Amino acid sequence: MAGRGFGKTRAGAEWVRYLAEEDPLARIALIGASLAEARAVMVEGESGLLACSPPYRMPRFEPSLRRLTWPNGAIATLYSAAEPESLRGPQHSHAWCDEVAKWDPVKSLLAWDNLMMGLRLGKHSRVLATTTPRAVPLMRRLLDEESNGDVTITRGSTYDNSANLPAKFTRDMRRKYGESSLGRQELLGEMLADQEGALWSRSLLEKCRILLPESPPARIVVAVDPPISAHGDDCGIVVAALDECGTGVVLADCSVSRASPERWARAVADAAAAWSADRVVAEANQGGAMVASVLRAANISLPLKLVHASRGKVARAEPVAALYEAGRVHHAGMFAQLEDQMCGLMAGGAYEGPGRSPDRADALVWALSELMLGRQARPRISNI
Repeated sequence: MAGRGFGKTRAGAEWVRYLAEEDPLARIALIGASLAEARAVMVEGESGLLACSPPYRMPRFEPSLRRLTWPNGAIATLYSAAEPESLRGPQHSHAWCDEVAKWDPVKSLLAWDNLMMGLRLGKHSRVLATTTPRAVPLMRRLLDEESNGDVTITRGSTYDNSANLPAKFTRDMRRKYGESSLGRQELLGEMLADQEGALWSRSLLEKCRILLPESPPARIVVAVDPPISAHGDDCGIVVAALDECGTGVVLADCSVSRASPERWARAVADAAAAWSADRVVAEANQGGAMVASVLRAANISLPLKLVHASRGKVARAEPVAALYEAGRVHHAGMFAQLEDQMCGLMAGGAYEGPGRSPDRADALVWALSELMLGRQARPRISNI
């Protein structure tokens, strides 16, 4: 469990290579988030099995069979964690599971359980999981099992491998992300715990994560939380949609930092054009006429709705958080900086997230309020 660039993939490939060369009877499962990723990263990647193997002990890779065969007879087979039933039936002596925190949060537990039930070859079956941590159910289960002695965790950060990484990369990572929540997770390899009393938890956000919808949504809006000055907070810009079933989908976080009015207005216009938005919603508490004129100057021809905040950010966020709890909002991707702010909004009014103000989260609240809370639902009569 370590940060990006630590050498997790190389460690997994070398471990599998060692097992295969030492035991001709080894039957190893190679499991990635998808078959494409398993092949591209675990087998054919710069740190994958083929790159790590010396020419005289190179395994033969048969893509059509999803199989690697070593000269001594050891075999490794590729699997996708998104297809957990493919692990029902096959037997293995070992397994390498790559980026388990990236596996489908719904299917990952079933894939893991099917793998465990098939580890019945050899006397000392073992699994190596390599991942950058995220608060998903499978990661929580593995961390809980550490106390039982069934799991051993090796931790490390991106900077532990600085000698093998470009100096500019490590310098830029320190400067840009530092001790932020995103940096602690993605670079230092920390499992971020949920804050008690927060409106959103990381486990809740992981459950609502989906792929980008294929069918066109019924509506798309771009919501803007303008900064007070060009040298202060971020300008929150969030794109969200409403699908035909009435479910909200967060499509993009296009927020910009330390931007002049002309720059953030252009970012809004670009987001609206890129996503074919139907409307722009902008908070206008800090000079409504100015906000409108700046957006108009950026050639935004869409309907513009100015909204005025009569309550605090947390109070406005509470009904939107309830939509998440009810399973009515999804995230079409991972929006780390936005989600850090969401997890810092505390019930009762406080904000304990990164930055001075949750501008990105506030833009999200405006977008989903426009799509899902703008009109009162019609009363219905149902038979119980």
